[in-house]
Amino acid sequence: MKELLTYVARYLVDKPDEVSVTEVERDGGLVLELRVASEDMGKVIGRQGRIAKELRTLIKAVAQRAGQKATVEIVE
Repeated sequence: MKELLTYVARYLVDKPDEVSVTEVERDGGLVLELRVASEDMGKVIGRQGRIAKELRTLIKAVAQRAGQKATVEIVE
């Protein structure tokens, strides 16, 4: 899941080298913390949060197929 989120995020931003994803176990599930350059934050969030919502949906679906719980947090 970490690799998938990193892959997708790198194609969304202008500075792909500054994309990082950290896995954290929290509340019985996995939280993927996505960090990007400050000027790329809008590209990852999208208009009205649409891209962020779709990233969360994608990761949640992949985790569900693996029998896990996961979510995405976009961290500054």
